[in-house]
Amino acid sequence: MELWAAGVTYERSREARVEESTEQSVYERIYDAERPELFFKSAPWRVVTDGEPIAVRDDSELNVPEPELALVLNRHGETVGYLVADDVSSRSIEGENPLYLPQAKIYAGSAAVSSAIVPAWEIDAPDALDITMAVWRDGEAAYRAATSTGAFHRTPQGLVDHLWRSQPFPDGAVLSTGTGIVPALDFTLRAGDVVEISIEAVGVLRNPVRAHQSELDWLVEAIAEPLTRRAHRIHCSAMTGR
Repeated sequence: MELWAAGVTYERSREARVEESTEQSVYERIYDAERPELFFKSAPWRVVTDGEPIAVRDDSELNVPEPELALVLNRHGETVGYLVADDVSSRSIEGENPLYLPQAKIYAGSAAVSSAIVPAWEIDAPDALDITMAVWRDGEAAYRAATSTGAFHRTPQGLVDHLWRSQPFPDGAVLSTGTGIVPALDFTLRAGDVVEISIEAVGVLRNPVRAHQSELDWLVEAIAEPLTRRAHRIHCSAMTGR
């Protein structure tokens, strides 16, 4: 299943994009526009899961995790489950020019989802789920924040309706619905950090951070040999104190 993502779906996301960008009006307009921002995030083989490393781009000075509720969609565009997602982003690249968005969002180690799908019928109120994120550095929290899907500016189904326009998804798709947590411009991910994201009733996603793209080259090998992933999966509990 392809992984797609939405942007500027929370007020905090709009504020952060305006703060970082040289073209601020682009993000101000999209926030209230009928058509949402939707973009391709990752081919399936490039997505990592719990315990596997995420990465920051070698050519970006400012990089952040973005915790998001992801929808698991069948071929008819129906939500059949939920995942925790991390839309890792290069803020300095996107901020320089909005047309650099694909380079800021799509690279090895930029997409992570939790390892288990929670069926949609087990979530009573997907529009009122608490989302928390902590970035652990040297055993301490270098960053913490929380939000709720109650602050979502659009409807998830509205995003799905736009994504399904003019293109089929015979295998379904996963749609990450945007973030309500974006650190200030003085924070960036570092090699050795562990990002921990929790969404109420959905699950927890923990990923160590790598700073060199070569450290994600194993993803190519894992296409043919999926068990290769085991060698790159680590237990993050000791680093997060959990």
